[in-house]
Amino acid sequence: MDPIAEAISRRASGWSILWAVLTIVAGLLALALPWEASLGAVLVIGWLLIFSSAFQFFHAFQSKGIGHILWKLLIALLYLGVGIYFIAHPVLGIATLTLGLAIFFLAEGIMDLVAYFSVRKSPGSGWVLLDGIVTLILGLLIWRHWPSSAWWAIGTLLGISMLMTGMTRLMITLAARRLRAEPAV
Repeated sequence: MDPIAEAISRRASGWSILWAVLTIVAGLLALALPWEASLGAVLVIGWLLIFSSAFQFFHAFQSKGIGHILWKLLIALLYLGVGIYFIAHPVLGIATLTLGLAIFFLAEGIMDLVAYFSVRKSPGSGWVLLDGIVTLILGLLIWRHWPSSAWWAIGTLLGISMLMTGMTRLMITLAARRLRAEPAV
């Protein structure tokens, strides 16, 4: 590998390791403070939806055709309504988001399992399998106990998912570094 490509590769893997460590730390904080993490997640998502509604609104008028414009305006109104709902009623927003999170974790777990079977011979692929299994189990647990555990479930499950995702990213990056360091045969 030429020196420039080596430097770029090293820098990219350094950033990947930093991102993985930050994800692990954020996951540990969410586990330590589940109520605060749940409340924070709902408020951040509420504001993101409000900002997204503004972008959707302006984008609607750049579209061609009345059908496209109306559809995008409806989406903008939906984003705005849900965003305001999350901010005005954060506890109810937590219950709603908990149900959405369960569905998301189920889908993510299934996709990770599918991804594992396409990369199972690659170094570090066992981490993808583990991430998929854990995420699928988390989705099933939150779905089964909804809504009674909604007030702490988002923070706890989000923390576990971030912890597992950070560890997976870290292990895959380290495996890629080891492969790059091995001499070509």
